[in-house]
Amino acid sequence: MNVSSTPGLGGAICRPKYYQTHIILNSHYLTALPHRLSINESEGKTAVRKSVMRKKVHFHSRGVECAAWYYPSQNGTCVIMAGGLGVTKEPAADRFADRLHKAGHGVLTFDYRNFGESGGTQRQLARFREQVADWQAVIEFAPTLPGVDPDKLAAWGYSSSGGHMFTVAARNPQLAAAIAHAPLTDGPNGAPNAFRHMTPIALTRITARAIADAIGGALGRDPLLVPLAGERGSVALLTIPDAGNSAPALNPGNKYPDWQQEASASAWLRLGSYRPGRHASAIRCPLLVIVHDEDDVAPAEPAARAAQQAPRGEVVRLPGGHYGSYLDAYEQAVETLLSFLDRRVAHP
Repeated sequence: MNVSSTPGLGGAICRPKYYQTHIILNSHYLTALPHRLSINESEGKTAVRKSVMRKKVHFHSRGVECAAWYYPSQNGTCVIMAGGLGVTKEPAADRFADRLHKAGHGVLTFDYRNFGESGGTQRQLARFREQVADWQAVIEFAPTLPGVDPDKLAAWGYSSSGGHMFTVAARNPQLAAAIAHAPLTDGPNGAPNAFRHMTPIALTRITARAIADAIGGALGRDPLLVPLAGERGSVALLTIPDAGNSAPALNPGNKYPDWQQEASASAWLRLGSYRPGRHASAIRCPLLVIVHDEDDVAPAEPAARAAQQAPRGEVVRLPGGHYGSYLDAYEQAVETLLSFLDRRVAHP
């Protein structure tokens, strides 16, 4: 039997190599790739466990095909999930999606255009307006999936995607709920803290590279890439110490070796000027904002203030830094998500 490694399930995992079956579903393509067993040999021994039954699906966003995992719904709900800047669907959402699915919720995790398994010719290019467009496309796609009740759609985003939730929820009043997890809501507010953790030379270099990338992008050139996180003095999108926890939080033991931890340098300019929290007052659906008290990447206070501007906003404070919900506060985060989804989506 032929086998092929499957990125995204983590570790040294193999599965039978199935032929892909394409099914036209309301003008979108659904590719059935069943995952039944996974084999982990990372410690020199073979352990077999049941994997979550999820299927690879695709949707189109302004002419670009985007890839997603669909965890079938058992109660009609569907929680659409995307991670922070440059973080693909597996490291961003696998652990949360698994727990939500075990509780009966449908889950749809996706890669933005230019990242992961999604299409796009300018790889690793992050433009927020395009990512918001991808959100619009996936929200329109989700109700076409088997078992999904159109009245039970929820959207979840972490970090910069958490910031997107304010724009996305304001534009989609049909959503049953939205969840902004450790969201970046006010870039100018957090910029001074980012500057404090940069050397003058590094600040000059990242600024020059970001401007060159923005100009090159407008001319259709390939993006100039920089690491998502780095140490003080390096040229990276973030050199705040809190950002250094991304590896143990999202990619422990290099669980996701195919995840390219880089993004276009011009994203640095967008992060510093992004203010999606200003849309909070226009959100009509229930909005849960989860903040971490020691978050130095996306400070808690601007996010909490934005939540208070939403007519049906709720704020939950958890301990830890930006990635606390993947580390010591993981169980608290899961309990918070399940409680909110039960009250606001599954049984409103």
